[in-house]
Amino acid sequence: MKNTTHLVITISRQLGSGGAYIGQALAKKLNLYYADNDIIQKVAEKYSLSEEYLTKRDERIESIWKSFLKFSAFSSEKFIPSDKVEPTSEELFNAETLVIQHVAKEHPSVVIGRCGFHVLKEMPNRISIYLHSDLLSRQRRVQEVYGISAEQAKEMILQSDKDRAQYIQTFTGKKWTDARNYHLTIDTGALGFDRSVELILQYIAIKTKENPE
Repeated sequence: MKNTTHLVITISRQLGSGGAYIGQALAKKLNLYYADNDIIQKVAEKYSLSEEYLTKRDERIESIWKSFLKFSAFSSEKFIPSDKVEPTSEELFNAETLVIQHVAKEHPSVVIGRCGFHVLKEMPNRISIYLHSDLLSRQRRVQEVYGISAEQAKEMILQSDKDRAQYIQTFTGKKWTDARNYHLTIDTGALGFDRSVELILQYIAIKTKENPE
């Protein structure tokens, strides 16, 4: 991937820690391209999948059994190849990587999730951020966004944490929560979303002053 000198922000986040809110706020304030939905759309077009399906697959690895069923259809007599084979997690990851790298090369941008901190590691003006929060704050946020109960929100969060950790370990060989993967980690539950945006802007201003184009 050709290096560029424009700013690219990658945001890795725990569910309920404000990743979308903070990413969109940064994109608006800094006039950056917000690359979340665009990535989903381009990969969906490539594989003729719905955007809703890809959103549900975001940073999740399918089970071995589900993967097996994609390549075979069971009948009482034999296994018959499926007419339409859905892409594997590895194929989706590779496709998303190409889209992310293209977007980052062409635009100053904010990239949400999808191992952006890893797939854009060669970019000199990349700033990678990890957002986390306490469970209670995340539960409240997830309840608010999805309109579900506290117990449902907790279950959703714990499953998301497990899925994302496994996904990132598989495709990057790195631990998702390791602060060494990022330039800045923020507890959004303690600081709040808007103040987290302010902190990131201050950090960017310092880095830009240290390393002017």
